[in-house]
Amino acid sequence: MTMTFGAKSTTDDVLAGLDLTGKRILVTGVSAGLGLETARALTSHGAQVIGTARDLAKAAKAMADAGMDSAAIELIELDLADLASVRKASDQLVAEHRPLDLVIANAGVMAPPFGLTVDGFETQFGTNHLGHFLFVNRIATLMRPGSRLVMLASSGHRFADVDLVDPNFDTTPYDPFIAYGRSKTANILFAVEFDRRYRALGLRATAVHPGGIRTELARHMGADRLQLLFDGINADLAKEGKPAMEWKTARQGAATTLWAGLVADADAVGGRYCEDCQVSPVVRDASIGFGSPGVRPYALDPETARALWAKSEAWVSETFDQRRVGH
Repeated sequence: MTMTFGAKSTTDDVLAGLDLTGKRILVTGVSAGLGLETARALTSHGAQVIGTARDLAKAAKAMADAGMDSAAIELIELDLADLASVRKASDQLVAEHRPLDLVIANAGVMAPPFGLTVDGFETQFGTNHLGHFLFVNRIATLMRPGSRLVMLASSGHRFADVDLVDPNFDTTPYDPFIAYGRSKTANILFAVEFDRRYRALGLRATAVHPGGIRTELARHMGADRLQLLFDGINADLAKEGKPAMEWKTARQGAATTLWAGLVADADAVGGRYCEDCQVSPVVRDASIGFGSPGVRPYALDPETARALWAKSEAWVSETFDQRRVGH
């Protein structure tokens, strides 16, 4: 019997009865928040997890504090804001020739002051999108047929479409939330194009919004700014006659990731955007606020997805041959 899950479902709910013994799953950003909870839930069901982190000591302590079995975790250093680090980590994984059953692109940064990555890209676009774009494509040769890619996106994609002409705000005034929106839209578009390119080879991809969770992701915002954002969302919901938004726990927030990666039908979620353990509707009405479910049409546009892929290959100075993947 197919179970129906929703906004309050937890990682334990969606994985109930699943034995993941023998599954090898990669999760980026496992030192705190959703990444840590995702890794915990996976290992508790028998999976072997490869977790990436910028600070391996911090990640190891967080996992020990969470009571996780160190034998079920392999940690690898990865700084998504440094493409040399991305290449080093991916080279290490590919050299080991051990296949992957699921890749979860969880790590990210939200609304920092303006800055550039090591390679000169705006911090959020460079970290959230380009770092993952390069990393995932370089390890895609390890993904077994039947495996999936889950990109952690956000309802924040509604702040902005991607800008393929001025990604680094060279001629556009910097706004941290516009930059965040661009990067999260890019995450969704990457999943759309990855799924199109590789579905015939047995690989699928989807993007998910975990919901509103108090994690380290909001560390650049401060409590007052975060509360203002929360109040604005609830004001929009009130105008729509809907109940106020509630914060999710980490176990509720990571549930959609695991549902989309391991439980949902691949054809249902492939190339789609999901939230609250459901495939989200496309929302064209700009008056519908962030607290309501839905994905903007531009985030699923196949032509934009192809254009972003081509631009991203140029920006990271690598191209990716789909014939090498899925074998």
